[in-house]
Amino acid sequence: MSAVENKGVNSPNRQYTLERTRNIGIAAHIDAGKTTTTERILFYTGLIHRIGDVDDGNTVTDWMEQEKERGITITSAAVTTFWKQKNEELLNKLFTEIPHRVNIIDTPGHVDFTAEVERSMRVLDGAVAVFCGVAGVQPQSETVWRQATKYKVPRIAFVNKMDRTGANFENALNDMRTKLRAYAFPIFLPIGAEENFEGVIDVVNQKAIIWGAGDILNEGLKYEITEIPDIHKERAKAALKELIEAVSNKDDSLAELVLEEKPIEPLILKAAIRRLTCKIELVPVLCGSAFKKKGVQVLIDAVIDYLPSPLDIPSAQGLVPGTEDIVKVDTDDNAKFCSLAFKLWTDPYAGKLVFFRVYSGILKKGDTIYNPRTRRRERVSRLMVIQGGERKDIDAAYAGDIAALVGLRNITTGDTVCDEDFDVTLEPPTFPEPVISMAVEPKTKADRDKMSEGLQRLAEEDPTFRCFTNEETSQLIIAGMGELHLEIIIDRLKREFKVEANVGAPQIAYRETVTQPAEGEGKFIRQSGGRGQYGHAVVKLEPNEKGKGIEINNKIVGGAIPKEYIPAVINGIEEAIRSGVYAGYQVIDIKVDVVDGSFHEVDSNELAFKMAGIFALKDAFKKAGPVLLEPIMKVEVTTPDEYQGDLLGDVNRRRGVINGIDAKAGQTILNAQVPLAEMFGYATAIRSLSKGRASYSMEPLTFEQVPNSVLSTIMDSAKARPAARS
Repeated sequence: MSAVENKGVNSPNRQYTLERTRNIGIAAHIDAGKTTTTERILFYTGLIHRIGDVDDGNTVTDWMEQEKERGITITSAAVTTFWKQKNEELLNKLFTEIPHRVNIIDTPGHVDFTAEVERSMRVLDGAVAVFCGVAGVQPQSETVWRQATKYKVPRIAFVNKMDRTGANFENALNDMRTKLRAYAFPIFLPIGAEENFEGVIDVVNQKAIIWGAGDILNEGLKYEITEIPDIHKERAKAALKELIEAVSNKDDSLAELVLEEKPIEPLILKAAIRRLTCKIELVPVLCGSAFKKKGVQVLIDAVIDYLPSPLDIPSAQGLVPGTEDIVKVDTDDNAKFCSLAFKLWTDPYAGKLVFFRVYSGILKKGDTIYNPRTRRRERVSRLMVIQGGERKDIDAAYAGDIAALVGLRNITTGDTVCDEDFDVTLEPPTFPEPVISMAVEPKTKADRDKMSEGLQRLAEEDPTFRCFTNEETSQLIIAGMGELHLEIIIDRLKREFKVEANVGAPQIAYRETVTQPAEGEGKFIRQSGGRGQYGHAVVKLEPNEKGKGIEINNKIVGGAIPKEYIPAVINGIEEAIRSGVYAGYQVIDIKVDVVDGSFHEVDSNELAFKMAGIFALKDAFKKAGPVLLEPIMKVEVTTPDEYQGDLLGDVNRRRGVINGIDAKAGQTILNAQVPLAEMFGYATAIRSLSKGRASYSMEPLTFEQVPNSVLSTIMDSAKARPAARS
């Protein structure tokens, strides 16, 4: 479907038309400067009048106490701001003084909070990918890039920290092309680098933008648009030629002008770049220093110029609940209301907030909305948007808007919220499974109920956090994406719900699978006077393709098991898969066929066949070469050269495999794959080995078979501490 098919109608009551609306995310690797960039954008758009800094713990989007203390983003923050393009000489009079509404979501960079990026990408129209000018493309940069690709989000790139020692724009650009396979071309080039970074070349308009020295005024740091200095003119012309060639390779309209050797006006080139960016065929690249307030204004202009409005992307599609029938959801104020709830959050002032993206129609205060999943209706009592530190009440949310509902019940992340006579479910975001767990209990019995309530509320907000009771030990288990993730959960439990907790050592979420086909039989027969119970099932089990998950098929012919009992058999198989067979861990990547069985006219019932399904799966699993799998992490270590040998040896001791060693800006970068079980306490170890000068990042990569040398230890631990299983 092409973008031109999405032709919406604006309500006369809306202040900012669909064409002048942008829904963007700021995404990157940890410490690349996302929150600093967002803070500068909010300043230059007039939403805040004093710039906050991450190091000072006073930024708008990092408002949680944990974020301020650690200097990292933990939860995605949605902010609404506004921008007028004022620079006539730079941007052409066509855009002068046209106001735009920009909804911004600042996302975390730490891999433990990747769910925040996932759910944000699902509702965004465009994204700004921020890269460090020194480090280039880092592991989490690759992750957020994949997430943007998964949800078909157009993006522009901002190479930040050009003022830092070791900054190299060309290296960062080459990283994008090689590591991300991005069709990336600069629309701005840096003038100078490191301490000599003083401005940028506007490639499209062939102008230079030079920032002045000194402190900022209320209106922001001034800059001057001038002719390109002679020393940079050839470089600017070469970049323009390369950009025109790259765009004409993919855009027929521009290619026609090039073939006819007609002059390419800036407006025409801009329109072509915008078309390709919206179709995710080109990534325009900018540069600057958000911390030094250089390049942020032109970045906002580029968001308006090149990232899509809700009308520039294909209409959303949903399904009629319970069917495979596709429903088109047009971006149109006059259409029936349909939206997606992408984030739940408990606000200390407003209470429970449900952030939602409107895809069609208008939602007003007092309207009744419908949730197709629960089949329930609720009345909308309050609507708001977040503007800086303010929660601003609004009367209506229009197509393309991102806003928050207050006080809704019975809603979870990914729910569709719509008109009752427009029964449709939009595709929810998908989230990774937890990889680490630990036992938790309140320090006093009086806190038990408060802890349960707190954990339940936190689980509602965070789709990658799980809490459940272990049936064998009655211990409460919490599971998440990493040590930091669970540390934050415990900290929030203490601060927000006033519950002090004792926690056990972190445990790995191992997985089980099989290596060969096998057949298993399960019988459940009970006879103790009167009516008995009888269930009998036969299953065939085989390994599934890696990453394909679980497939369960009904292959019964001739009524060996009556149709009404087949769901019970499948329920039993699913229960056995969840609880595990080999060592009590969840089973992954298997294919199960229910092929035979028998029944009794009187004694058969659903419970008997569910038990038969459990027994059959376990019987087959034990014959099918069961193996235990452990999560493997992709680890990148950046270290001064003198500590390379020590850190290399430490990675090897942790059962790590080195995939590559690179040199960049006077530092060594080690790329490795390391079992998660060996990464506990690594932050302390790396500080000790490098005298605090090395850093690392990691993200989940895959599951691999546990080697025999450590298998017996894990199996013994699993038997001794069943609460660790997940």
